[in-house]
Amino acid sequence: MDANLIHRLESAVTRLEAISSTGFHPATTSPSDGSDAAHDPSVVAYGDLIDQFVGRVSTAAEIIGGQVLEVTNRVKEAFAVQKELLIKLKTTQKPDPAGISEFLKPLNEVITKAAALTEGRRSDFFNHLKAAVDSLSALAWIAFTGKGCGMSMPVAHVEESWQMAEFYSNKVLVEYRNKDPNHVEWVKALKELYVPGLRDYVKSFHALGPVWSQTGKVIAPSKANASVAPSAPPPPPASLFSSESSQASSSKPKVGMSAVFQEIGTRDVTAGLRKVTDDMKTKNRTDRSGVVGSSVKESQASARAVPKVGPPKLELQMGRKWVVENQIEQKSLIIEDCDSKQSVYVYGCKNSVLQIQGKVNNITIDNCKKTGVVFKDVVAAFEIVNSNGVEVQCQGSAPTISVDNTSGCQIYLSKDSLETSISTAKSSEINVLVPNAESDGDWVEHSLPQQYIHIFKEGRFETTPASHSGG
Repeated sequence: MDANLIHRLESAVTRLEAISSTGFHPATTSPSDGSDAAHDPSVVAYGDLIDQFVGRVSTAAEIIGGQVLEVTNRVKEAFAVQKELLIKLKTTQKPDPAGISEFLKPLNEVITKAAALTEGRRSDFFNHLKAAVDSLSALAWIAFTGKGCGMSMPVAHVEESWQMAEFYSNKVLVEYRNKDPNHVEWVKALKELYVPGLRDYVKSFHALGPVWSQTGKVIAPSKANASVAPSAPPPPPASLFSSESSQASSSKPKVGMSAVFQEIGTRDVTAGLRKVTDDMKTKNRTDRSGVVGSSVKESQASARAVPKVGPPKLELQMGRKWVVENQIEQKSLIIEDCDSKQSVYVYGCKNSVLQIQGKVNNITIDNCKKTGVVFKDVVAAFEIVNSNGVEVQCQGSAPTISVDNTSGCQIYLSKDSLETSISTAKSSEINVLVPNAESDGDWVEHSLPQQYIHIFKEGRFETTPASHSGG
C-alpha cells in the first residue's frame, strides 16, 4: 500500500482511539443531518482510497479508451456511491432486511448498469468487462449485518470477491503481457484497488461490519419493496469460468449456436441447390426398393433418443463424500464445511462454478462441460476425466493432478503448488498457468504437449514430445 495512504489510515485510527478514550462515540451522537459524518475518519480514509487506487485504474483506462474506459467509469461511480452510503450509515440506525435492500438500492443500480456491459454479443474486451463487473461484488461487504446474514465477514468477503474476478483479470494478463503494457497496468491497478486497497481499508475500519448509529433515522422500505418479501442482498456473481451470462433472455442478441440457427432461418435455403429431376426421385429409381432396413430404423431411433439427466445434487453422503451432480448454469456452488478425510465428486455439470473452501482428500471432475472448480488444498489428487472446457484454480497445494480423455483444460497453479505432478492421457489443449517469478500478479502460460515422436533405438522405443516453432 502507498506510504501516504498508510499514514492517513494510521492517523485516522489514532484519532478514533483518542475519541474512544474520551468516552465519545460518533455512532451514537452524530447529528442526523450528516454534516459531521463526511469528516469521520473512516469516510476521509475511503476518500483517500478512491483518490489513489480508483484514480490509478481510471488513468490506465483513459489510455485504453473504449469499453475498458466505460466499465472503469462504472467502477468509479460504484465507489463514489459507496462513499455516500458510508456517510449515510453514520446517521442511520441498523435497518431490517427490507431496509437493507432499500439502503443498498443506489449501489445495486450502478452494479446492474455495469453488468449490462457484459451482455449480448461477446466483445474483444469481454475479459476486461467481466473482471471489472465481477470485482464490484466486493462492495457488498457493507451489507454485512452479522454472522447469521449468510455472508462472509467483511474482509473475507472482499478477498473472496476479488478471487472470483481475478480469473478474468488473469486472462487479460496472459493476452496482453507481451502486446500492450497499458492493459497490464490496468489489470494490476484493478487488483490493487481491492487487494490490498479495499481489503486493508475494511480491515482498519469495518472488520466486524459497518457501525450504524444508535439514535439516527430509520430506513423505511419503499412502497414497491413493502409489497414483497424482504430478501438479503444477492451473493457476489461467481463468474470465474463461464463466458456466457447465466440469465437467458429472448431480447438479447443471439450468440453461439443460437446465432447459427437464427442465420439459417433468415436465409433462402434453396439458393444454390441443384434441381431435382424426375429420374432422381426415389419413387422412380430402380435401384431403391423404398424399404427401410431394421438397422436404419434402429440408428434413427437412437439418434432421436435424448440422454436422461438426473436431478441436481450438492450433498454430503455417508459423511465422507461430497457429491455435486447435474448442476446446470449454477455459478455460486460452494462447499464450506469439509475436512481432509472427505472426497469431492463432480459429475455431469455444465456452465457451472464450484468453490471448495477447505482441505479435502481428493477431487474428481467427471463428464463435465464448461465447468470450473476453485479449491485450496487436496491431500491426494485432483482428477479430470471425460470432460470438455474445464478450468481449475489451485489456491494452495495439490501433489498430483491428472487429466484423462479431456479436451480443453486450463489449470492455474499457486506458488505453493508448483511442484505438482501433472499427468495427461488422451487429452488435448491442456494449458497450465503459473505465477511469474519476475512480475508480481502476472502469469506465464505453458501448453502441455499432446503430440509425441517415437523412435526405435537399441531394442526399445524412445518417446519425446513433438516440438513446435515458438514453443
